[in-house]
Amino acid sequence: MEVRKIHDKEFELFIPNARINVAISDMAASISRDLEGKDVIFMGILNGAFMFAAELIKQITPNCQITFLKLASYAGTSSTGTVKRLIGINEDIKNKTVVILEDIVDTGITLESIIKQLNGYEPVEIRVATLLHKPDAYLKDIPLDYVGFEIPNDFVVGYGLDYEGFGRNLADIYKVVDP
Repeated sequence: MEVRKIHDKEFELFIPNARINVAISDMAASISRDLEGKDVIFMGILNGAFMFAAELIKQITPNCQITFLKLASYAGTSSTGTVKRLIGINEDIKNKTVVILEDIVDTGITLESIIKQLNGYEPVEIRVATLLHKPDAYLKDIPLDYVGFEIPNDFVVGYGLDYEGFGRNLADIYKVVDP
């Protein structure tokens, strides 16, 4: 078992990079098929989704745009329950299909906030693609259109996800050992 120490916590290998790549390729194929012929803009949610967004967008076949929105809702290993909007939308998304790219959806509080903000810009539709989903933590009814992995309600790092700013650079995903 491969273990990484980040600050005061140990994390064990959970999802190897090879499995992540397969899930992203499968997701990209589905998204490409579903969005063919639509005016699409992908919206990566920073900081966590940068690796997922980069790998996914390389495999999308229809013409599209990508932009990023930065929000914060975590402190340490748990959600604060509040979402701060840090960087806004600069692109015109009116009459476009918006695909939100999230690294992880757990409670859904951040996702709900993003969708409320985006609806004010009058997109044709909003879809959600997330690398990870924690169904046991999910509090909202927002449909998730594309999900790479459903995972237990464990704290995870790697592949863009962090613990107090560290661990984003790991190619694999690790889960906390004895939280």
